[in-house]
Amino acid sequence: MSLPIQFTGVTVLTKANVYFDGKVVSHTVMMPDSAKKTLGLIYPGSYHFGTGAPERMEIVAGACRVTLDGATAGQDYAAGTHFDVPGKSGFTIEVKSGLCEYICSFL
Repeated sequence: MSLPIQFTGVTVLTKANVYFDGKVVSHTVMMPDSAKKTLGLIYPGSYHFGTGAPERMEIVAGACRVTLDGATAGQDYAAGTHFDVPGKSGFTIEVKSGLCEYICSFL
């Protein structure tokens, strides 16, 4: 899978989405077809997120370990990979070092 390096013809909301005292930050991008994505970065640490709608998290740079709610084991993801999270669910994402950059698509 090839990740996009840029989005053209989009609207970007300037107010950041800030979570966990600034350790996870994203910006909302509205695509031309009205689809919503967020572009963000995650500092080292472990964070739990709940989902309303199903999400696809594409890792742009860095690496993370993800445990989906209800799972007993986590899985590692590196740049160029992705994972899907069901709606009305959640996941714990852990970054050991450096920054993890991502694109989140709401499916």
